[in-house]
Amino acid sequence: MIKFNRFPGGKPKCFTLSYDDGNVADRRLVESINRYGVRATFHLNSGLLDTSNRISESEVRTLYRGHEVSTHSATHPNLTAIPVSEALQELTRDRAKLEEISGGIVRGMSYPYGQYNDMLLSAMQSAGICYSRTTASTHGYGWPQNFLTWHPTCHHKEGLEAARTFMQAPRIGGLLYIWGHSYEFNRDNNWELLEEICRTVTTDGGEEWYQKADSVWLATNIEIYEYITAVRSLVVSMDGKIVHNPSATDVWVDAEGEPVQIPAGTTMHL
Repeated sequence: MIKFNRFPGGKPKCFTLSYDDGNVADRRLVESINRYGVRATFHLNSGLLDTSNRISESEVRTLYRGHEVSTHSATHPNLTAIPVSEALQELTRDRAKLEEISGGIVRGMSYPYGQYNDMLLSAMQSAGICYSRTTASTHGYGWPQNFLTWHPTCHHKEGLEAARTFMQAPRIGGLLYIWGHSYEFNRDNNWELLEEICRTVTTDGGEEWYQKADSVWLATNIEIYEYITAVRSLVVSMDGKIVHNPSATDVWVDAEGEPVQIPAGTTMHL
């Protein structure tokens, strides 16, 4: 039996962070997570950069190097409380500006205030957005059903407990997705929480029940989107013994309990 529950390298688990607004505290957050090799996505409001407590345009490209820059709308309005035409402008303006200052292609998003509706979902796709994070915690580790309403595991205030459960669990195919705002660590005076979450996922922690760090794929939101999309594009024969990968991405599946790589553009007989 084939199961779609493996990440690159055949790893059984994946961990990602997602932070909003581009607060100056992102500087300390990036410095902290870089020490552990943890990857994050930063959802920015380009129209608010260079204002009070926000990072500057000039530092976006260097500060977030190795991570993902994503849209959060240009000026952070509730996108469901304005005409859909204005919401579309908020997204396209933000995307264009962020691509200019980051030097990359912006395809992801998080909803300001966590608010969205059906009209906004259509507008997002018109703006070239392929995924967007909500603020509704699942408290689980499953793969997203709909990337345009991508629900995270939890906010970082619950992140340490979630990380410990995640690393204890023997199950295959888990995704731990933690979100928040970097300024909250200053407000709550708990930067050690971020450090402990990263240590829990990336080291053995000195505890027998922790799995090895090499069992976890550390990825950005867009990398997860692209990988899972490729996995879901696999074509499998009726008897489950032939698998065709039409995508340009190497993927891994679980075949009878073992990780198997399906290279991009190939057909494999299992």
